[in-house]
Amino acid sequence: MSERPKLSACIITFNEEDRIEACLDALSFCDELLVVDSHSTDRTRELAAAKGARVIERDWPGHVKQKEFTIREARHDWVLCIDADERPTPELAREIQALREQGFPGRAGWDFPRKTWYLGAFIEHGLWYPDRQLRLFDRRRGKWGGNDPHDTVLLDGPRGQLAGDLLHYSYRDFSDHLRTIEKYTTIMADGLHARGKRANPLQLLTHSSARFVRSYFLKLGFLDGWRGLLVAWLAAYYAGLKYAKLLVKQRGSR
Repeated sequence: MSERPKLSACIITFNEEDRIEACLDALSFCDELLVVDSHSTDRTRELAAAKGARVIERDWPGHVKQKEFTIREARHDWVLCIDADERPTPELAREIQALREQGFPGRAGWDFPRKTWYLGAFIEHGLWYPDRQLRLFDRRRGKWGGNDPHDTVLLDGPRGQLAGDLLHYSYRDFSDHLRTIEKYTTIMADGLHARGKRANPLQLLTHSSARFVRSYFLKLGFLDGWRGLLVAWLAAYYAGLKYAKLLVKQRGSR
């Protein structure tokens, strides 16, 4: 029998001292823990190293480029890419370990559902769940792509699906959510503008309205109660704000 393939856990970080230890603990089944840190000013690198991670400090080039750099620096071809605010459930960890024992057969990568913790409870409907993420793959047949800040894995080969959840502790509080929206919509608008995309006033209404209807009604976000309403409303706000910023940018560039 061929030797069992080894697995590298790949994590990018910036000021994650309150979350990095729990993340690495949940990834202890991996054969390598690799953390690429963009000059944290807290104890992220120190805590990661104490957990046995190999830590690389590197300037921040954007989400896609940093994640692509990380998988190329890994010591093993099979990679599991996890953000510092995420951690696999024991069920998901067992599924991944079983695949490793079998040699990751028949697929170039696997995706799994991601469940987000928000203001005291997990969100189980709407656009946030199951929110399947392709994070386990053979880097010889996959790479990071997409447009910042919304990166995605581009896979050359068949994918499989796992059942266990990836838990996502994305926002420390409501203010953190609002700050993230402000930051990400700016990045998105800048990227759209750089690629020559245009916005018109109607898009502010149509994109935000469609986003709310899809999240709250079509995807059953109302079953998550007041949190589901808040998530749907903020998703609509995000969509409208992105195009508002693009509209302002293109008008200002004339």
